[in-house]
Amino acid sequence: IENDRTLVPFRAIAEAINIEVEWDNQTRTVIATDGSSAIRLQIGNYIAYLNDTPIRLEVAPTIIRDRTLIPLRFFSEAFNCQVEWDSLIYEARIISPPKTMTVIGFYALGDSQTSSWTNLFGQAYPNTASGNTDVISELALGWYSIEKNGNLLDKSNTGWQRPVGWEKVLTSAEEYNMLFEMVIHVTDSDGTISSLLNDPAAISRAVKAIAKEAVKYQGVNLDFEGLGFTDEGERLQEVRNSFTRFADMLSRELENSNTGLTLTLHAPNSAYPGYDYQALGQIADRIIIMAYDYGPKPEPLNQVVQAVEKACESVPASKLILGISAPSENAASIASKVGIAKRYNLKGIALWRLGLINDDMWQSLRESLIADKNF
Repeated sequence: IENDRTLVPFRAIAEAINIEVEWDNQTRTVIATDGSSAIRLQIGNYIAYLNDTPIRLEVAPTIIRDRTLIPLRFFSEAFNCQVEWDSLIYEARIISPPKTMTVIGFYALGDSQTSSWTNLFGQAYPNTASGNTDVISELALGWYSIEKNGNLLDKSNTGWQRPVGWEKVLTSAEEYNMLFEMVIHVTDSDGTISSLLNDPAAISRAVKAIAKEAVKYQGVNLDFEGLGFTDEGERLQEVRNSFTRFADMLSRELENSNTGLTLTLHAPNSAYPGYDYQALGQIADRIIIMAYDYGPKPEPLNQVVQAVEKACESVPASKLILGISAPSENAASIASKVGIAKRYNLKGIALWRLGLINDDMWQSLRESLIADKNF
């Protein structure tokens, strides 16, 4: 802090919000652009340039310990960022401009206190209003599970079930310009997935049943959790290969009806390594990275970033969606997670789940993104 003005490391801040940075060593000038705005600041010079318009600074850029420091507020306002300064802990929060992206809301496991319907539409079922529908592009409808013999279930002992009056959800989603996909959720805690994936007859039954039910929806989302927890070496590779084969068979079957496939996967840095991101990225239309359940709350930014970076090594960012668990976050931290999706140019975010997102979090989302509804 100099003359009551906050100076920040230029390159670190710029790269965090996807702004290109150049350093001219001869003139000791830093240059930054986001494609529409460009700024130039010279070390020790109180005159900065925004799109070639000179602007006088109250404090000049400087170099300390080989790091270029610039006035935070000028930088942020030049790129239309929101700046918040906490004088108690000497922390600056920078929120980059809203970015258009896909926003998926999981519609599942609701009850009278945490109703997905009420949280989404702002009204008790069956009434509707715009509510928070402006923040959601698509619904991931958690209404299905599957047995080890391949039978598709619309009611399971884990609570994933299709509600009475489910058709109203679909018509209301269409009314408020939201897409919707069916989610098949199952865990391997009792060996259900392992049994299924090692039974060719069960696989065939499951693929046909899912494809038949999928005609009611605009996509299929496989949420097969828990693979690889205790596996190593060749056994782990077998687990990965078996799930990849299943996803490939389902994808090929869905192509007949031009139905997309989303995979909801444990993060690459999770305790469940049974997912071959590279192979699955070639099969799926999209992959949701469940970058949560690391322990601390809010979810640690460094581990979420690590999950995204690992996923991006194997899958194009344009196919990746960052999963965010609402119970782990607050209004400030959820904006930080959206910021990670922006920084790495991911396709969007997926929110677990509708019914657990409070008003402050909804407002934070509105300030951070624009839901892509151009279908």
